[in-house]
Amino acid sequence: MIRNLGIGTGRRKCAIARVFVREGSGKIQVNGSELDKYFKQSELVTLVRQPLLVTAAENKYDVLITVLGGGPNGQAGACRHGVARALAQVDPTSHTALRANGFLTRDPRMVERKKYGQRGARRRFQFSKR
Repeated sequence: MIRNLGIGTGRRKCAIARVFVREGSGKIQVNGSELDKYFKQSELVTLVRQPLLVTAAENKYDVLITVLGGGPNGQAGACRHGVARALAQVDPTSHTALRANGFLTRDPRMVERKKYGQRGARRRFQFSKR
């Protein structure tokens, strides 16, 4: 039977990631595929791995991630947030290191909504004096 050591929910923009940390050898699976296959850009792969590197737990645990919504950047940020929360649950001593690097803080920046009578969130129609 597979036992989850820690469970974390990560959010970023419109993406939500459910993260399960288990005993293992350091494999990270995102939506059924490997991390490198799911996130094509190497920057996004390193972004997801950051909490594991900071806590020196990259070869201790297997990480299973289910992520939905948003785009690649938002999903990678949500995964990082979720992994950090799950690791803090597994090992409470790593909480300070994760907090110091800002991995436990949810990034509040969202896309601003479009207002009525305008072309976009901030963009106005051209002003005509006459």
